[in-house]
Amino acid sequence: MRAMILAAGRGRRMAHLTNEVPKPLLRVKNHYLIEYSIYSLAKIGVKEIVINIAYLREHIKSALGNGERYGVIIRYSEESEALETGGGIFHALPLLGKDPFIVVSCDIISEYPLQHLIKNVTHMAHIVLVDNPDFHPEGDFCLEGNKVLCDGEKKLTFANIGVYHPNLFVDCQPGKFRLGDLLREAIRNKQVTGEYYSGVWHNLGTPEQLQAVT
Repeated sequence: MRAMILAAGRGRRMAHLTNEVPKPLLRVKNHYLIEYSIYSLAKIGVKEIVINIAYLREHIKSALGNGERYGVIIRYSEESEALETGGGIFHALPLLGKDPFIVVSCDIISEYPLQHLIKNVTHMAHIVLVDNPDFHPEGDFCLEGNKVLCDGEKKLTFANIGVYHPNLFVDCQPGKFRLGDLLREAIRNKQVTGEYYSGVWHNLGTPEQLQAVT
């Protein structure tokens, strides 16, 4: 199974930290932030990883190379401007192939067992949901068994971890669009399953959040 790491964003909430360094290359302890995703994917046997890049793209390519030192092959999906999460995946589809693929965001550090995703490719998408963090108290989706719903009593937050079938994007057009909007349409068509994860999960979007794990 191939995988994609979303890494094209400007990281504006990181303020001055990303003026000269792209967000994926911010340091968390002894590693680049994006390396946590690379190591997690390599650990479960993923051999080919696509990384979309836009802002300071050459820095990322220079730092990570072709993936040899991680035991994977890294291919880059270059964007002239960041295409948002959905648009970025759509743009990278030629590199991802015809089979389901994993997608994670570069700013997530988690102990979620990614191998579980490989076992859950039965619909257009299978996503991971977590408890609502302080910065996103309203949540995104609800979970009823393994069915993801747009509305319900208790909303949870999309962890930016999931596995997707290329057919999810069959009616999409090139350009900017959010993965969340595409998922909501698929959810209404009962094509998205999900699971709740209560373990370690950090979304590092601000200097304060970055500092908390360094």
